[in-house]
Amino acid sequence: MSLELTQDPHHTVEDERDLEAAIGRQVRSQRKKLGMTVGELAQLADLSAGMLSKIENGLTSPSLTTLKSLARALNVPFTALFQRFEEQRDATFVKAGEGLKIERRGTRAGHQYALLGHSVHKQVAVEPYMITLTHESEVFPLFQHDGQEFLLVVEGEMDYHHGGRTYRMAPGDSLFFDADAPHGPETLHSLPIRFLSVITYPREGE
Repeated sequence: MSLELTQDPHHTVEDERDLEAAIGRQVRSQRKKLGMTVGELAQLADLSAGMLSKIENGLTSPSLTTLKSLARALNVPFTALFQRFEEQRDATFVKAGEGLKIERRGTRAGHQYALLGHSVHKQVAVEPYMITLTHESEVFPLFQHDGQEFLLVVEGEMDYHHGGRTYRMAPGDSLFFDADAPHGPETLHSLPIRFLSVITYPREGE
């Protein structure tokens, strides 16, 4: 019985380079964990120091035999060398004006929330929103929730309250704060107001 390797129609040269780079980073990381020099690992894996250097820098595609030798020399499972390549790397692209409209605590006060993305499979949750305040919006300086928050004003002007202090915010101004203190828009000076809000907090159970 023979195995025939077929080429993935979606496979690209960039995929190969990403794999080589990921393997190289993992080999270097494992080597440094063990406190080994390039020369020491090369000798244990029966490789030249130059070849190992190329592998660690993602400049060559090592054979399966070479990878098995490296795994054995590093005392890790063979599959561990592919770990960083297999890790999921999430990305969310949102066209202007197409953020997901969602309900949050301030929605009842006329605050419009557009979710621009969210983190997946991470210990820390990250939620970026574009928030819009109009003539129909009410001030609400008493938001409180876990984590930290970053604000960046894009349009309009407002007074923003946080923990007993008030900040006059105009386009380009930003504010970063602990979100467990009372916070929120206190006075709306120039409408409409649009500001980016990025909230981070630890996921439950992590």
